[in-house]
Amino acid sequence: MRASAADSAVLACLLAWCLGTAGPARAVSPQSEREIQGLIAALADSPCRFERNGNWYDGKRAAAHLQRKYTYLREHDPATTPETFIAHAASRSSVSGRAYQVACPGQPPSDAATWFSARLQAQRAAP
Repeated sequence: MRASAADSAVLACLLAWCLGTAGPARAVSPQSEREIQGLIAALADSPCRFERNGNWYDGKRAAAHLQRKYTYLREHDPATTPETFIAHAASRSSVSGRAYQVACPGQPPSDAATWFSARLQAQRAAP
């Protein structure tokens, strides 16, 4: 049985679409990259501690962990935004599913998602 011209055209379009979406067709925007790196740096430069799976880490060590998660996320979702970074990398363990916590001096621990969202708002409000 031979394919019709219409069938061939549909197949060609489908193949082109698959090839076009198989690899990283879109990159993280420069603004998103700056904001995400700003969030990671905010943790690294802070006196806060970061709780992951029951263990507490200083900001620098936690930031290194989040940088690795961000690199992985970016490879699998090239359209990553600061909001997706917070939701998929900076808020909970991908191994245990437990929410991350951030504890800053003189303050009770808070969800990392809340902490990073507040930092993102502050970054965007700054001139």
